[in-house]
Amino acid sequence: MEKLKSIGITLGLSFSLLLAGCGDEEEAKDNGNAGEDTANYGEEVGYTITGIEPGAGMMGLTHDTLDEYDSLEGWDLSESSTAGMLIELGEAIKNEEPIIVTGWNPHWMFASYDLKYLEDPKGTFGEVENINTIVRNGLEEDMPNAYEILDRFYWEPEDMETVMFDAQDTSFEEAAKKWVEENQDKVSEWTEGVEKVEGKEIEITSTPWESELASGEVMKYVLEQQGYQVTITPVDPAIMFQSIASGEGDVSLAPWLPVTHGAFFEQYEDDFIDLGENLTGARVGLVVPEYMDIDSIEDLQPKE
Repeated sequence: MEKLKSIGITLGLSFSLLLAGCGDEEEAKDNGNAGEDTANYGEEVGYTITGIEPGAGMMGLTHDTLDEYDSLEGWDLSESSTAGMLIELGEAIKNEEPIIVTGWNPHWMFASYDLKYLEDPKGTFGEVENINTIVRNGLEEDMPNAYEILDRFYWEPEDMETVMFDAQDTSFEEAAKKWVEENQDKVSEWTEGVEKVEGKEIEITSTPWESELASGEVMKYVLEQQGYQVTITPVDPAIMFQSIASGEGDVSLAPWLPVTHGAFFEQYEDDFIDLGENLTGARVGLVVPEYMDIDSIEDLQPKE
């Protein structure tokens, strides 16, 4: 009888261990599939990255990224506009749906939403960038006072983001005016000792990005206080560089370097004056909401 009880206990333990083993194996299998499913957002986003204007340097970098990463094989880049991209991003976040966008900062969307960049192991988007000031040849001789202010112009990403954020509830003109009035100590570093003029015309050639609307409107207001008549002309990046190189425009505060607009800069760099950085710490890349369980471009999966 004791022998039978012992055998029964042994069989019971063996069966329990077998069930436990199967359970562990099944759990591990499920966990593995869950991780794979979590990282595979391709089908949910239609294997599409939501982009901005087709002429933007970031769009060219994103096309390069699609070519470089096996994980993005078969993916498409949707050409839209900055406003269109932001609408789609806002709708996705409202519904807590996955979305992958071409993003950059400084930008107010990082202050409004909980976002993150996808890691870029291949470095196709480059590292942290600068935004530079370039002027046409001859500007220093024609407008030495404006040239001096433009050469001194420098601010921080937080400054630009403040203007961009405030502009969501008002105009960029009003947001820029507010920033200038609240940051006279910084503005005075650009204008101190510079003589005013009477009605001299100057044209700022820019891109349609909201970051450049911020810097352009701030500089426009500062130069107007110095007596200039200022025009801002937003164009595609290629036209922006061509305009300054040909002398049709006077100044641009918009070149992102060394990567985003690097090709345009190299093409025309002998035909304009580079005054150096007006902002450091800019960045571009693929951006997703923080709630998406993904950290790297390589975590995505190719279209089947």
